[in-house]
Amino acid sequence: MNTLSILSLPPLFPTTKHCQISHCHSLAQSLPFCRPKSILSPLSFRLSFKSRRSPFSSEPKLSDADEELEDDEDDDDDDYEAADEYDDVSGEVSDDIQQSADEVEISVDFSNRRKESTWQRVERLCNLVREFGQEMIDVDALADIHDFRIDKFQRIAIEAFLRGSSVVVSAPTSSGKTLIAEAAAVATVARGSRLFYTTPLKALSNQKFRQFRETFGDNNVGLLTGDSAVNKDAQVLVLTTEILRNMLYNSVGMASSGSGFFHVDVIVLDEVHYLSDISRGTVWEEIVIYCPKEVQLICLSATVANPDELAGWIGQIHGKTELVTSSWRPVPLTWHFSTKTSLLPLLNEKGTHMNRKLSLNYLQLSASGVKSYRDDGSRRRNSRRRGRNGSLDGIVSMSEQPLSKNDKNMIRRSQVPQVVDTLWHLKAKDMLPAIWFIFNRRGCDAAVQYVEDCSLLDECEMSEVELALKKFRLQYPDAVRETAVKGLIRGVAAHHAGCLPLWKSFVEELFQRGLVKVVFATETLAAGINMPARTAVISSLSKRTSSGRIQLSPNELLQMAGRAGRRGIDERGHVVIVQTPYEGGEECCELLFSGVEPLVSQFTASYGMVLNLLGGAKVTRRPNESDQLNALQGRRTLEEARKLVEQSFGNYLGSNVMLAAKEELAKIEKEIEALTSEISDDAIDRKSRKLLSEVAYKEIADLQEELRAEKRLRTELRRRMELKRFSALKPLLKEFENGHLPFICLQYRDSEGVQNVVPAVYLGKVELLDGSKLKKMVSADDSFAMGSVGSELNAGKPDTNQDVEPTYYVALGSDNSWYLFTEKWIKTVYRTGFPDVALTQGDALPREIMRTLLDKEELQWEKVADSELGGLWYAEGSLETWSWSLNVPVLSSLSESDEVLHMSEEYDESVEHYREQRNKVARLKKKIARTEGFREYKKILDMARFTEEKIKRLKARSNHLTNRMERIEPSGWKEFVQISNVIHETRALDINTHVIFPLGETAAAIRGENELWLAMVLRNKILLELKPAQLAAVCASLVSEGIKVRVWKNNNYIYEPSSTVLNVIGLLDEQRNSFLQLEEKHGVEIPCCLDGQFSGMVEAWASGLSWRELMMDCAMDEGDLARLLRRTIDLLAQIPKLPDIDPLLQNNATTASDVMDRPPISELAG
Repeated sequence: MNTLSILSLPPLFPTTKHCQISHCHSLAQSLPFCRPKSILSPLSFRLSFKSRRSPFSSEPKLSDADEELEDDEDDDDDDYEAADEYDDVSGEVSDDIQQSADEVEISVDFSNRRKESTWQRVERLCNLVREFGQEMIDVDALADIHDFRIDKFQRIAIEAFLRGSSVVVSAPTSSGKTLIAEAAAVATVARGSRLFYTTPLKALSNQKFRQFRETFGDNNVGLLTGDSAVNKDAQVLVLTTEILRNMLYNSVGMASSGSGFFHVDVIVLDEVHYLSDISRGTVWEEIVIYCPKEVQLICLSATVANPDELAGWIGQIHGKTELVTSSWRPVPLTWHFSTKTSLLPLLNEKGTHMNRKLSLNYLQLSASGVKSYRDDGSRRRNSRRRGRNGSLDGIVSMSEQPLSKNDKNMIRRSQVPQVVDTLWHLKAKDMLPAIWFIFNRRGCDAAVQYVEDCSLLDECEMSEVELALKKFRLQYPDAVRETAVKGLIRGVAAHHAGCLPLWKSFVEELFQRGLVKVVFATETLAAGINMPARTAVISSLSKRTSSGRIQLSPNELLQMAGRAGRRGIDERGHVVIVQTPYEGGEECCELLFSGVEPLVSQFTASYGMVLNLLGGAKVTRRPNESDQLNALQGRRTLEEARKLVEQSFGNYLGSNVMLAAKEELAKIEKEIEALTSEISDDAIDRKSRKLLSEVAYKEIADLQEELRAEKRLRTELRRRMELKRFSALKPLLKEFENGHLPFICLQYRDSEGVQNVVPAVYLGKVELLDGSKLKKMVSADDSFAMGSVGSELNAGKPDTNQDVEPTYYVALGSDNSWYLFTEKWIKTVYRTGFPDVALTQGDALPREIMRTLLDKEELQWEKVADSELGGLWYAEGSLETWSWSLNVPVLSSLSESDEVLHMSEEYDESVEHYREQRNKVARLKKKIARTEGFREYKKILDMARFTEEKIKRLKARSNHLTNRMERIEPSGWKEFVQISNVIHETRALDINTHVIFPLGETAAAIRGENELWLAMVLRNKILLELKPAQLAAVCASLVSEGIKVRVWKNNNYIYEPSSTVLNVIGLLDEQRNSFLQLEEKHGVEIPCCLDGQFSGMVEAWASGLSWRELMMDCAMDEGDLARLLRRTIDLLAQIPKLPDIDPLLQNNATTASDVMDRPPISELAG
């Protein structure tokens, strides 16, 4: 064919119109080990997330130029930064999105294209490439695979890929990043080479596998996960990141062969922001470090603050890398806030500040029935002020009066809506379907039960659900979650880790078909699963963890919000934040405007990493020439391994970003030092001499000296007053150490100067709480030290009782917070309180119960006020202390006659002396203000105050930089050396000769958290005596970390393991203790799991017990048990593939794995 005939070819596909399409007990009695063991139940807007451009990024940054605006760099203007992550928070549709000239829509006939499947179009392109060559592959050809016009950032990324560059793409959740990977896959398939697509989750891998099979055909797509291997030689292989990392270990440092790395041209790293994940982030860094340079990387990330740093790092260690960022969302978001009575816009019309109707002052006025003058146009027109009757003045003063912590809590609690309240608003405003995020399983299930009587489906939809449920029940009878059926038929469902994977998949399918209108889900649903909705509801901005309540990060909030808005279906998505007792509109906007967090390195060494990088010749066989050559190629010296480890993202940040941060920090410290010298007394004195006349200077200087003396006296009198007060308080509090628990009132000013009063019930002196965690913490932590305060109080008074030094006490406040305080913060003590009497005979006394609750959890103490006489600290209580806090009366219900804190005449006199001295100081200040040169002197003082404010801002910036530097401190090599020492001492590997021993061979091939410990167990001969079911039970004890007992109502039983299993676990525990001592000796902190609590459940399942029998009255959630069984199957499935493992053990592992992998645990990959 000549050139002319090629040039005259028709286009591959006709140009398409811009439109988006949605993506979319008998057996138990016969088993001797199955003895139920009882477990006792205890009582759209545009958020600006721009980071400063890294000066170390060598490659140009590509972005949507016509979508970005110039932002002011002033740190003081943070409130005015618009949001780039999401469009138009004002609630108005934005019509100003411009398209470039080459993106003008062209109307075409779709009839022919709609008859073709995506795979047919891919096949047509492949045929053209085979006939005319790879020149046929360009961005237009790849874009024409789809029925819609691709977005600008997608086009830019594809062009970068076709140029041969690696690509980092950072764009909002649900913006279409996967399309870039699909285009790369099409190009790779057309070229006849291979592409690996990695995901962080097995469920996501299964989802992508199904999706790619529809695009490329069944024969061209494979899947490789821990327990599935389907068509693993396919051109497009979907696999988990850990599998890819293990495959790369063998190619690290080797010279490129003709075949290359498994003939792979492209590797896609989806959800690459997982690099910041504290437990798994290392895997992503290892893949980038080990990946052959000739392989192109496509890294897809949600919006992060430092994509330029990520691209710069990949470019430095891997090769040419281009960055593509986009802040545009195809479906803009509108943000709302749900209160008890209404659903309001979260932000003002411009999207720059919070809607003022959500302020606490406004809500307080609304609750009191008073209408704000700002909302009353007639009042504003008729009269500016009505001071005579105080109507408007009173309202203004109410709205501007600072609120105490108790006031804020009361207002928030009064505005908390019920689930049905918010759901009613969503339905009325046509904002369904919705994903409703609740951060605990129990809350999700309770929410379903709460609204299951509210039908969200019509009769036709209910019939469809019933039919789908009937089919599902026939196929997977044991997977039906009976407690959720009623809600499912009404259109509501729960989705969390406590549900079986099969049931969760069923819920996802119904939701995508529009047959479930509300899914109550934990935050794990936001992690990549393709399940978009019109609305995302976020029930709280904080969640309870084992260490207390923590706030969501901006990244977590935006990840969940990104689930809102279905492309091609919704004109805009909606995000609803719900009022809680802990947070309101202010906290929400503060989090929203704080900007996304940067990616940080979590690189840590592991046993598998060290063994695979350093391992050389094997001791198990005598090598021939070929084996010797391979061993020499695979062996790396410590220095070579160090070079690899030091290529981590953390070290890149450390060598580049930290250098810039340190330079800025040094400049700030110098500036602070210079400014501090300008506001010293000597500096002010010099300026005064220069600016004032001699007479005026002398007059002010003398008065200032007199003022300083009077202030020192005032301070002394205040200390004497406190001494007298302490003398009255101490014996009184000592009386209450036994007997009833009195009510007290604490008083303090917060950081904003607002006076707070807290009613509380007094528990006692901390030093008398024998053996408590709190006592140990206060005595050991320097934060609670008060130094020589007591000696200062007693200065000059040798006859004073030495028991006036401040002491720490503890009380439970009415706001369900524990308070740790000294006498300084006690306003008064009341005669009334909780009687220290047991409710029923034999019960513990209230004082003992409260001490137990105080010591039960690891409390996170936060200082709310400080003084030289000791600080005031608080920590959030628990659900168990909540009922106690509800019984603390409000102050207005306590009579003054109940107060028992009566001060002595000496105290009253000291108070009077202090007041007189305070007035004297005030008069002296006025006298200075009337002097001749005060006007000029005041200018000097004003400038000094301005300088002090500047110093505060510089210190804040300094603290920010310091925190940033601490987070990116380089690490990795130290841990690598420590782990290699453990490996050397256990004789797994000789780090001098690089000879790898059988234990090391086994450990190097294992996937797990502590590979060396797993290898030590699996090579133990004691396992050869076990039957398959018993082997499964022992393996379960190695992988049960994070699985918990969740007692609920009558479900309080689990099966006990057989005595044989218990004996084996007991012997292994002795070996584990020895291994932990070895790790501690070398400073290694990698956990070694061995927990036989749930081994009986696994043994029962592996022995053939049915799922229904296993779950009867079980104290485990179905999802937890399923996850434990799948982990066990995964470990068992590895055993036959491990080197130097006894064949008997391999056979037993295969038998156990086959028996266990049955419904409802088995999951079909396709």
